[in-house]
Amino acid sequence: MNYLSKFPILILALALTTLNGCLQDECDAEQTYTRYDPIYVAPTDIRQDIAIQESVTLENPGKIYYYKNYLLINEFEKGIHFYDNSNPASPQSLAFLPIDGNVDMAIRNDHLYADNYVDLLTFDISDPLNPVLVDRIEEEFFYYGFEEGKGYIVGYEPTSETRTISCQENFGDMFWDGPVLFATAEANFNAVRTSNSSTPSGSNVGTGGSLARFTIAKDHLYMVSEYDLKVFDLEVPDDPRFITVNNIGWGIETIFPYQDNLFIGSRNGMFIMSIEEPGRPFMQGVFWHSNACDPVYVDGDYAYVTLRDGTECETFTNQLDVVDIRDLQNPLLVKSFEMHNPMGISVFEEHLFLCDNDEGLKIFDATDPNTVGDELVKRINDFDAFDVITLKEERVALVIGPDGFYQYDIDDPRNPIFLSKINVDR
Repeated sequence: MNYLSKFPILILALALTTLNGCLQDECDAEQTYTRYDPIYVAPTDIRQDIAIQESVTLENPGKIYYYKNYLLINEFEKGIHFYDNSNPASPQSLAFLPIDGNVDMAIRNDHLYADNYVDLLTFDISDPLNPVLVDRIEEEFFYYGFEEGKGYIVGYEPTSETRTISCQENFGDMFWDGPVLFATAEANFNAVRTSNSSTPSGSNVGTGGSLARFTIAKDHLYMVSEYDLKVFDLEVPDDPRFITVNNIGWGIETIFPYQDNLFIGSRNGMFIMSIEEPGRPFMQGVFWHSNACDPVYVDGDYAYVTLRDGTECETFTNQLDVVDIRDLQNPLLVKSFEMHNPMGISVFEEHLFLCDNDEGLKIFDATDPNTVGDELVKRINDFDAFDVITLKEERVALVIGPDGFYQYDIDDPRNPIFLSKINVDR
C-alpha cells in the first residue's frame, strides 16, 4: 500500500548474495527480475520557498496528527492538509502546505517539524493559515547516495524485466548493473518506503498515530530512521539543536513515547530507550520477535505490538503480541493472538482499537491482557484501516485508511458512533 512507501536501508547482505554456479555447459534460460531504478531529487527541487496554498482534495493519505483543535493529514510525499476539527462531525478544510517528500510530522508550542526528503523543516504555525518556514537543517535524513548533476537518491522505482541469462551470466538472485538493482522474487528484496502513534506530553504537544517516526517528549524531538535514533533539543522552538544520534540496529520503523521511555518498533523487535535524561537516551531493554512490521502502543504495564506480513516485512506473521513491561530490562511476552493483517493501534478506557487493514477497525476488551485478542466487542469493516488515534478528552477516534479519514464518537467504546468522513479523490 502506498502509505507505507519509505525505502528501507540496502543492507550489506545484498553485496554478499551467493552467486548460483553452473552445472551445465549450456543453461540459457529466461529469468524475470524486479528492476529497481534509482529515484533522484535535485537539491534545488528540495530547497525551494514553501508557501501555504488553498485547500485541495485528499488523494493519497498518509499519517495523521492532532493538535489543539486542528487535524493534519499527510498527503504522501506531497505535503500536509490542515483541517479545523473543532466540530468532529464536520471537519473544515483550511489549507494545504506543500512539502515534497514529506511523510512525518510533530508539533510543539505552535511549531511544526516535518521532513522534506533529506531535510528537517521547522514552521511557525501560530497562524495555521499562514505557516512560516523558520528553519531548515540539511541532510538530516537517510538517503542512498548523491550523484553530481542528478541529486540525492531518495528511493528506488520497481518495474518488471525479463532477461535471457546464459550460464556464464548467471548472476544469482540479485545483481547490480550500474546504479540499478535487479532482484528475483526469491531474493525477497523490498524497495518500499514505510511510514506513528504518540501520546502528548502536555497540551502544547500534538498527538500522532502508532506508525510514527517522529515524536516529541520532554521538550525534545526524537526521530527514527531505518537504523538510528536522532535527538534534537527544542528549547528554542525556531532553532532545533541536534544533540546526539544512537545507532540501534536496522529495520527501525516506529517510535512511541511513554513516561520516561521511548518504545521503538523494528522488524525484529521492540527496543526500550530511557529518556530520563532527555538528551542522553540509552537502551533499557529489548523484546525480540519474528521478522515483521512492528507498530507499538504502550498503556500502563503493557505494550501492544502488531506484527504483519507484506512485501516490506519479509514475513508471514500476522499477530498481536501483548508484552509485560513492568520490568523494563526484561520485557516478557504475555500472549500472542492471531490477526488478519494488523497495523496501527491505540488504547482507550481498557479497550484496544486495532486497524486490521481490509478487515477494518476492530475493538477489543483489554481488561485482561491474557485474553485481549479473543475479546472482540466491535468491528467496523466497511473500509480499510491502517492507523488510529483515540483522543481521551474529546472521546473521539480518528481513523485513516487508503480510501479516507473517519471519525467516531467513542463515549461508549463498545458502540462507536460515526461522525464524519473526509473522502479520497483519485
